[in-house]
Amino acid sequence: MTAQVRTRPWPSLLVRERPRPQMIRSRPGAWWLAVATVCFGAFMGQLDASIVTLTYGSLRTEFGTSLAAIEWVSLAYLLTLVALLVPVGRLSDAYGRKLFYLYGFVVFTGASAACGLAPSLTALVVFRVVQAVGAALMQANSVALVTTSAPRERMRAALGVQAAAQALGLALGPTVGGALVSALGWRWVFGINVPVGIVAMVAGHYLLPRTRGRNRVGLFDWTGLILLAVATTSLLLGVSAASGLSAPPWAVAALFALSVTASWAFVRRQQCAPVPLLDLALLRVRAVSSGLMAALSGYLVLFGPLVLVPQIVVRAGGSELLAGVVLTALPGGFALAALGADRVLPPGVGDRARCLLGVAVCTGALAAMLALPLSPVWLAVQLAVLGAGLGLFTPANNTVVMSAIPANSSGTGGGLVNMARGLGTALGVALVTLQLHLSHGQGVRDAWVRSIAVLLAAALVAAATAWLAPAERR
Repeated sequence: MTAQVRTRPWPSLLVRERPRPQMIRSRPGAWWLAVATVCFGAFMGQLDASIVTLTYGSLRTEFGTSLAAIEWVSLAYLLTLVALLVPVGRLSDAYGRKLFYLYGFVVFTGASAACGLAPSLTALVVFRVVQAVGAALMQANSVALVTTSAPRERMRAALGVQAAAQALGLALGPTVGGALVSALGWRWVFGINVPVGIVAMVAGHYLLPRTRGRNRVGLFDWTGLILLAVATTSLLLGVSAASGLSAPPWAVAALFALSVTASWAFVRRQQCAPVPLLDLALLRVRAVSSGLMAALSGYLVLFGPLVLVPQIVVRAGGSELLAGVVLTALPGGFALAALGADRVLPPGVGDRARCLLGVAVCTGALAAMLALPLSPVWLAVQLAVLGAGLGLFTPANNTVVMSAIPANSSGTGGGLVNMARGLGTALGVALVTLQLHLSHGQGVRDAWVRSIAVLLAAALVAAATAWLAPAERR
């Protein structure tokens, strides 16, 4: 009798994680290959975040519309991303982080190509929403894939490499974006994602490990998802409206009130839902709650200068090219510190101590910005020091959070970390924009001091939350 070989029907291949080849899986440093693959997504996400703003002028010219309308190219993306990070992380814990991550690349790459071919502003905004869905599938799993791939004693180093990849994308965005817009047009800003995405999909298929621990879900909490989306969307819209968009005061107040109400309803829903979208027990762990607040504050400090520095340099008579060169010092310092901290600091310096040291460096750099002159050289030095403090703080803080979360909930934890990053990014941009709006017609120094004071307050919040975090067990 001839044995029959059973093969899976092809649809099942689309919903199952495939193992790595044995020759990859058996390599001693296979986890570094997984981390390097995740860095593709980290790089693309930050490159896209910093590159799109350079298309605003060309988009206004081509579509003949206002800046307020063009801002929805970024706003629609950000609102969708922040609303989906936690639920996508929850589903990834249940059905496979590698599977969701690879599908994220498929959606993100396809939507990027569609953005480059968009015939109208409305179509571009719709495609950006789809692009954000892909980004959520990637970003909700990026931290989880790193922490579950790397040995526990190398987790901080692995997260440092991922943070450096984010900083590299952030640093290259203004330069690459300016060159693409000037030489080839705004459509190529989105087209650049396509070849990178194709390479990342192939690499992820062969180099990323399958999900070992699963956290199965029953009925999905659609009510919780809607409440979370309403809470985050109304918060970000309220902050954006308060930062200078044409909206009456009552509308801004209504948005903030809606955010508070929806947040309260979301918490109550999670307390009574049979299968909650977010396990609130995670937030009752002090290392997690304090770490998420510190992450939000840290990313606020990181992204605020991306809006502030170009505006201040141009107001002071400098060129946009000069502003871009000066601003590169910030992510450059971040990348160097994220990669080099383990080589410079003694092995006995733990994550909590690194967090405190990092925010101390940030606070000192911001305080110096209030006192020292606004010359390009001094500004570049101060931004490099600020970036170094953030590069020391961010991987250590993410390690504190992810170490306190069970492995089978790492996708949810990664979604929380990235949602804190998204909210911090939005608040950094919006609060600095608000200060620039309030100081309109006043001197450059006044606008600078107002904005730096906001960033300094955020750094102090990060310092306080890092101080309150529990000490590591020896």
